[in-house]
Amino acid sequence: MLLIVGAASWRVATITSVTWANFSPVMALAFCGGVYFRRGAMWLVPFLALAGSDLWIDRYYAAAYHYHFEVAGIALRLLCFGAGLAIGGVVAARPRPINLLSGILGSSLLFYMVTNTAAWKSDPFYSPTLAGWWQALTVGHPQFPPTIFFFRNTLVSDLIFTGAFALLVRSSAWSRRSAGSAVPSRSAS
Repeated sequence: MLLIVGAASWRVATITSVTWANFSPVMALAFCGGVYFRRGAMWLVPFLALAGSDLWIDRYYAAAYHYHFEVAGIALRLLCFGAGLAIGGVVAARPRPINLLSGILGSSLLFYMVTNTAAWKSDPFYSPTLAGWWQALTVGHPQFPPTIFFFRNTLVSDLIFTGAFALLVRSSAWSRRSAGSAVPSRSAS
């Protein structure tokens, strides 16, 4: 639970830093939730953290950049994170490193393509052509850093945090196994 609160806090705390924009553990958390959480109720926890941080971030963007608040945008991001959770559920059957890597890469790419395509469709700044869509996927608005920069940060953070979560889960499992074998057996005295 502390990890999830930390992930949401990180996401909110880094919103004003262009260098750290979109460097977030949230997709990795959703994906790894699908891989490692066995109880369905635990899957809700990353979504509650995401929804709460999204509300704060949307409010910040509305004030700082004069964007309007859209429930559809939050719903779309939640669907993307839900897809990451579902991809994690598929990977759970065989959570080998190559499957973890391909699963988080697919989740990151899906989030990037869906959210930037939605921006292209809804933002009148983008031309409703293939060139406008390409602009939404690569350079975005001229007054902001390129959208491909945000994708780079998303991808790098997803890889780092998925690796960290996977190592944490594995080391926890190794610790439990080691502790279990270190328990002295009762001798018949």
